[in-house]
Amino acid sequence: MADLSKMATGEGEREKREGEAPDQPHLSPFSLPLSQIPVIAIDGPSASGKGTVAQLVAQRLGFHYLDSGALYRIAALAAKQRGISWQNESELAAMAPSLDIHFENGQILLNGNNVSDAVRTEEMSRGASEVAVHPALRKALVDLQRSFLKPPGLVADGRDMGSVIFPDAPTKIFLTASAEVRAERRYNQLMEKENHANLAAILQDLQLRDERDRQRAVAPLQQCEGAMLLDTDHLTIEQAVHLVLNQYSAGNEK
Repeated sequence: MADLSKMATGEGEREKREGEAPDQPHLSPFSLPLSQIPVIAIDGPSASGKGTVAQLVAQRLGFHYLDSGALYRIAALAAKQRGISWQNESELAAMAPSLDIHFENGQILLNGNNVSDAVRTEEMSRGASEVAVHPALRKALVDLQRSFLKPPGLVADGRDMGSVIFPDAPTKIFLTASAEVRAERRYNQLMEKENHANLAAILQDLQLRDERDRQRAVAPLQQCEGAMLLDTDHLTIEQAVHLVLNQYSAGNEK
C-alpha cells in the first residue's frame, strides 16, 4: 500500500524520481545560448543585391537582420556631420561607440533620426568604402555588429560576415554579379528615385571600390572557406532567395 503521508508531502514522488535523469529543459528559439543561435552570413561586392536578398531571407525565417555595409555608410555620414575626415582613422574609431544605430521596419535610424535615404547616396557609398579600410574603425564596429545576434536567428550581409564577424556561421553565402550587371542595377535604382545618374561613372566607381575592398589589409572582400558561391547575373531576386533558403535548410539537415 502506498505511504499516504509521503504522498501528501510529495516525498513519495521525490523517492520515485531518485536515480532518474532529470527532465531536460525545453529551449525555445527565443532562449537559445548565443553559440546556438543560427546565423546566415551573406557577403559580396557592392550593388550585388545581397542586401535585398538578405532582408527577404530574414523575413521568411522570422530572423533579425544586419546590414553591416550600412554601418560604414552611417560612419561616413556621421563623420561628415561632425566634420571628421574619412582619412582620420583615430577620430573615426573614437566616434564609433557613440553611434546609436537601429534597423526598424526597413528604416535605418541613427541617434533616433531616419537616415535611410541619406546613407544610400553615391557619396556615402564612396565614403563607406573609404572609411572601411581603417583597421581601428573596423575593430571598433566588431562588437556592435555582433550585438545584433539575438534569438531566433540572424541574417547578416556585408564584406566579412562569414570570415571575421561570424566565422562559425553554419550558412555562408558569397553573393556576387559582374560589375556591368551591378552598375546597371544601381543605375536603374537611382533613376527610379529620380536621382541623376551616369552609368559609365557608376561602373567605374564600382570597379574602383571592388579593387579597394579586395586589396585592403584588414578583412578584404573574398569568398571565404565554406561559403557557397551565388552568381546572380541571370537570377531574379526570388530565385536568389530560394537558393539561400535551400542552403540554410540543407545545413540544418546535416
